Amino acid sequence: MTVTRQHAKSRSIPVEVDLLILSFMGHFAWELLQAPFFSSLDGANHIAGILICLQATLGDLGIALAAFWAAALFGRDRNWAAQPGVGTVAVYLVAGLLITVVLEYLNTEILNRWSYAPDMPLLPVFGTGLSPILQWLIIPSLVLWYLHRLAPAADGP
Repeated sequence: MTVTRQHAKSRSIPVEVDLLILSFMGHFAWELLQAPFFSSLDGANHIAGILICLQATLGDLGIALAAFWAAALFGRDRNWAAQPGVGTVAVYLVAGLLITVVLEYLNTEILNRWSYAPDMPLLPVFGTGLSPILQWLIIPSLVLWYLHRLAPAADGP
Protein backbone atom coordinates (compact mmCIF):
# COMPACT_ATOMS: atom_id res chain seq x y z
CA MET A 1 0.00 0.00 0.00
CA THR A 2 1.37 3.37 -1.02
CA VAL A 3 0.96 6.43 1.15
CA THR A 4 -0.14 9.30 -1.04
CA ARG A 5 0.42 12.96 -0.35
CA GLN A 6 -3.33 13.32 0.22
CA HIS A 7 -3.12 10.70 2.97
CA ALA A 8 -0.06 12.43 4.40
CA LYS A 9 -2.19 15.54 5.08
CA SER A 10 -3.98 13.62 7.81
CA ARG A 11 -0.74 12.66 9.58
CA SER A 12 -0.57 13.67 13.18
CA ILE A 13 3.17 13.06 13.62
CA PRO A 14 5.02 16.32 14.34
CA VAL A 15 7.69 17.23 11.79
CA GLU A 16 10.27 17.15 14.61
CA VAL A 17 9.75 13.38 14.98
CA ASP A 18 10.60 12.86 11.31
CA LEU A 19 13.57 15.21 11.72
CA LEU A 20 14.91 13.23 14.68
CA ILE A 21 14.43 9.80 13.07
CA LEU A 22 16.08 10.82 9.80
CA SER A 23 18.83 12.72 11.60
CA PHE A 24 19.56 9.77 13.88
CA MET A 25 20.11 7.42 10.94
CA GLY A 26 22.43 9.81 9.11
CA HIS A 27 24.39 11.10 12.09
CA PHE A 28 24.91 7.68 13.69
CA ALA A 29 26.27 6.28 10.43
CA TRP A 30 28.53 9.34 10.06
CA GLU A 31 29.78 9.09 13.65
CA LEU A 32 30.75 5.45 13.11
CA LEU A 33 32.50 6.21 9.82
CA GLN A 34 34.44 9.21 11.15
CA ALA A 35 35.61 7.41 14.32
CA PRO A 36 39.13 6.77 12.93
CA PHE A 37 39.63 10.56 12.77
CA PHE A 38 39.35 10.84 16.57
CA SER A 39 42.37 9.77 18.61
CA SER A 40 40.22 9.72 21.73
CA LEU A 41 38.70 6.48 20.38
CA ASP A 42 42.09 4.77 20.11
CA GLY A 43 42.09 1.68 22.27
CA ALA A 44 38.32 1.72 22.87
CA ASN A 45 36.76 -1.71 22.55
CA HIS A 46 34.01 -2.27 20.01
CA ILE A 47 31.04 -1.77 22.35
CA ALA A 48 32.61 1.27 24.01
CA GLY A 49 33.24 2.81 20.57
CA ILE A 50 29.62 2.24 19.54
CA LEU A 51 28.37 3.78 22.78
CA ILE A 52 30.63 6.83 22.32
CA CYS A 53 29.29 7.24 18.76
CA LEU A 54 25.73 6.86 20.06
CA GLN A 55 26.34 9.57 22.66
CA ALA A 56 27.77 11.85 19.96
CA THR A 57 24.72 11.13 17.80
CA LEU A 58 22.40 12.21 20.61
CA GLY A 59 24.33 15.49 20.73
CA ASP A 60 23.93 15.78 16.96
CA LEU A 61 20.17 15.38 17.39
CA GLY A 62 20.17 18.28 19.85
CA ILE A 63 22.02 20.42 17.30
CA ALA A 64 19.59 19.38 14.56
CA LEU A 65 16.57 20.25 16.67
CA ALA A 66 18.01 23.60 17.78
CA ALA A 67 18.88 24.54 14.18
CA PHE A 68 15.45 23.41 12.98
CA TRP A 69 13.70 25.53 15.60
CA ALA A 70 15.94 28.51 14.80
CA ALA A 71 14.80 28.26 11.19
CA ALA A 72 11.18 27.85 12.33
CA LEU A 73 11.46 31.03 14.40
CA PHE A 74 13.03 32.87 11.48
CA GLY A 75 10.36 31.64 9.06
CA ARG A 76 7.56 31.85 11.64
CA ASP A 77 6.43 28.36 10.67
CA ARG A 78 7.19 25.02 12.32
CA ASN A 79 6.50 23.27 9.03
CA TRP A 80 8.93 25.39 7.04
CA ALA A 81 10.58 22.30 5.53
CA ALA A 82 7.46 21.71 3.43
CA GLN A 83 8.26 24.85 1.42
CA PRO A 84 11.80 25.79 2.43
CA GLY A 85 12.93 29.25 1.44
CA VAL A 86 16.51 30.37 0.98
CA GLY A 87 16.41 32.29 4.28
CA THR A 88 15.11 29.41 6.40
CA VAL A 89 17.55 26.93 4.85
CA ALA A 90 20.41 29.37 5.45
CA VAL A 91 19.38 29.84 9.10
CA TYR A 92 19.08 26.06 9.54
CA LEU A 93 22.52 25.32 8.12
CA VAL A 94 24.33 28.33 9.63
CA ALA A 95 22.84 27.72 13.09
CA GLY A 96 23.97 24.10 12.93
CA LEU A 97 27.44 25.07 11.72
CA LEU A 98 27.88 27.68 14.44
CA ILE A 99 26.74 25.30 17.17
CA THR A 100 29.04 22.60 15.77
CA VAL A 101 32.10 24.87 15.65
CA VAL A 102 31.47 26.13 19.19
CA LEU A 103 30.93 22.63 20.61
CA GLU A 104 33.93 21.16 18.78
CA TYR A 105 36.16 23.97 20.06
CA LEU A 106 34.78 23.67 23.58
CA ASN A 107 35.18 19.88 23.70
CA THR A 108 38.59 19.64 22.00
CA GLU A 109 40.33 22.75 23.35
CA ILE A 110 38.76 23.54 26.73
CA LEU A 111 37.05 20.45 28.18
CA ASN A 112 39.30 17.91 26.43
CA ARG A 113 36.39 15.48 26.06
CA TRP A 114 37.74 14.25 22.73
CA SER A 115 40.68 14.85 20.42
CA TYR A 116 41.36 14.62 16.71
CA ALA A 117 43.67 12.06 15.18
CA PRO A 118 46.59 13.35 13.10
CA ASP A 119 44.71 12.35 9.91
CA MET A 120 41.81 14.75 10.64
CA PRO A 121 42.04 17.80 8.36
CA LEU A 122 41.55 20.96 10.44
CA LEU A 123 40.00 24.26 9.46
CA PRO A 124 42.13 27.34 10.07
CA VAL A 125 41.46 29.74 12.98
CA PHE A 126 39.32 27.54 15.24
CA GLY A 127 41.03 24.25 14.40
CA THR A 128 37.69 22.51 13.95
CA GLY A 129 37.88 19.13 12.24
CA LEU A 130 36.71 19.04 8.64
CA SER A 131 34.65 15.88 9.19
CA PRO A 132 32.25 17.45 11.74
CA ILE A 133 31.78 20.45 9.41
CA LEU A 134 31.03 18.22 6.42
CA GLN A 135 28.74 16.16 8.64
CA TRP A 136 26.66 19.22 9.42
CA LEU A 137 26.45 20.27 5.77
CA ILE A 138 25.71 16.85 4.26
CA ILE A 139 23.45 15.04 6.75
CA PRO A 140 21.08 17.97 7.51
CA SER A 141 20.83 18.80 3.81
CA LEU A 142 19.75 15.22 3.07
CA VAL A 143 17.35 15.28 6.03
CA LEU A 144 15.83 18.55 4.83
CA TRP A 145 15.44 17.15 1.32
CA TYR A 146 13.60 14.12 2.69
CA LEU A 147 11.47 16.18 5.08
CA HIS A 148 10.37 18.21 2.07
CA ARG A 149 9.42 14.99 0.27
CA LEU A 150 7.44 13.80 3.31
CA ALA A 151 5.50 17.06 3.55
CA PRO A 152 1.90 17.12 2.38
CA ALA A 153 1.40 18.49 -1.12
CA ALA A 154 0.03 21.97 -1.52
CA ASP A 155 -3.75 22.18 -1.93
CA GLY A 156 -4.77 20.97 -5.31
CA PRO A 157 -5.76 17.77 -7.15
